[in-house]
This record gives sequence, structure tokens and C-alpha cells, in this order.
Amino acid sequence: MSQDDITNEAVAVVNGRELTVTRYINALRSLVYEAWTDPKHLPHWWGPRGFTITIQSMEVRPGGSWVYIMHGPNGVDYPNMITYIEVVSPERLVYVHSGGEDDDAGFDVTVTFEEEDGKTKITMQSTFPSSEALQLVVEKYGAIEGAISTLGRLAEHLEHR
Repeated sequence: MSQDDITNEAVAVVNGRELTVTRYINALRSLVYEAWTDPKHLPHWWGPRGFTITIQSMEVRPGGSWVYIMHGPNGVDYPNMITYIEVVSPERLVYVHSGGEDDDAGFDVTVTFEEEDGKTKITMQSTFPSSEALQLVVEKYGAIEGAISTLGRLAEHLEHR
């Protein structure tokens, strides 16, 4: 793939119960991975535009978890918990994303970080229990727009590094 073929816009694809979002970030893979796994970076970019987060705990390792609250622009707080299944620095993260310990309706996420022509290609594939569960988060929470916005914020954060 040539430099001219690489776009910095995110692309989202829904296929059955899977949502895949891909975006190129103009930064080295090691830095992109660090921004995704270091609690010093995450409050600057995680979540859609208008949202902020408070990290309660974070341990990026297989079996570890990241517990945080997303604060919506409407004043609503959204509890979140990520439980790491696989951590391969700086290539891949595999985790279960849920609303917290009492939420059994989580979904699986695989994030890959690939170097291409001086940029990092991020692919975030989320697999939901059913296509109906995916449709619910798309309609109720704006999952597609939220993922695209979040990756846009990541790109902006890394431009200033």
C-alpha cells in the first residue's frame, strides 16, 4: 500500500454481530500502543467527543482489568470495565468490555496495532453476543460514531506528542 492510499479517516463495518473500526494514526506503533495502555494518556482521548473519564484502576496484563467511569456531556456517568484476556505489546490487546462486575452482557474486543508506511493501522474488532446486542449499542449508545470519534481523539492527542 502506498502512502497515497492510506487515509486518516476511520472506517466502520458491521457484519452480523461484529463491528470493525479501522483507522490510521500518524504515529509510531509503540507510541499508539502506549497511549492505549498508559493511564497518563487515556484521560486525554478515551471516549467520544464531549466525554471525559475517571480511571479507578488499571492493570494491563492477562487477567487484569481497567475500571473507569465515562462522564457524558449530558451529566450521566457510565461505569465501564475492561478485563484483559491477551496483552501482546505493542501488537495486540484482547479484552472483554462490560459495564462492570455485575454486567454479564459484555462484548469481546480485539485491537491490533500494525506499522504501515510510518503510520499505525489500528483495527478494533468488537464481537457481541448477537447481532441484536450489537444493534442495541449502535442505536442506544451510538457505538459506531463513538468509536470513530474516539479514534479521532487519539489521533489528535498523538499529534501533540
